[in-house]
Amino acid sequence: MDDAYKQIIEAIGEDPERAGLRDTPKRAAEAMRFLTQGYHLNIDDVINGALFPSDSDEMVIVKNIELYSMCEHHLLPFIGKCHVAYLPRGKVIGLSKIARIVDMYARRLQIQESLTNQIAEAILSQTEGTGAAVIIEAQHMCMMMRGVEKQNSVMTTSCMLGAFRNSQSTRNEFLSLVKGS
Repeated sequence: MDDAYKQIIEAIGEDPERAGLRDTPKRAAEAMRFLTQGYHLNIDDVINGALFPSDSDEMVIVKNIELYSMCEHHLLPFIGKCHVAYLPRGKVIGLSKIARIVDMYARRLQIQESLTNQIAEAILSQTEGTGAAVIIEAQHMCMMMRGVEKQNSVMTTSCMLGAFRNSQSTRNEFLSLVKGS
C-alpha cells in the first residue's frame, strides 16, 4: 500500500522524495488501514459475550454515536452521528458494544444506506429482540469538497426492523425520543 500511495503522489505531479512527503506514503497507508479496520473485525469478537439476561422489554436507545466512514465511490470520508434502538426480548447487549458495532461497519468502504441497514440487522440478530431501528445523519466530503460543493448538506438514512417497522406507535416513540439530538 505504501508503494501505491507513492505512485499516487507522483501521479498528481508531486515529488514523493520532497521533505514533507518523504514519509507520507507510509503514513497514508497506516491511516487507510486504520480507517478500514472494520474488515478485520467480526461481530462475535466485537460483542465478546456481552449479552446479558434481562426481563426488560422496553426500548433501549443510544443516541449521537459518533460515526466516521469512507464513501466507497470516492474514498472520501463521511462523518456524522448514529442513533440506535432495539426492543429486548430476554437479553440486553452491553452498552459500549452498540457503539463498537457501529464502528465495525463504519470502518469499511461504504455507502450510508448500506451502513444503516448493516447496523440494524446486526443489532436485531445479536439481541434477538423484537425490533431494531437505526438513523444515521452524516455529512459527505464527496459532496462538500468536490462535485456540487454543498457545505451544509446532511444525508439522513433510517432502517426500521421488526416492531419498529410494523408498529407506528413504536416507530413514533423512537423518532420522538431521537428528535432534538
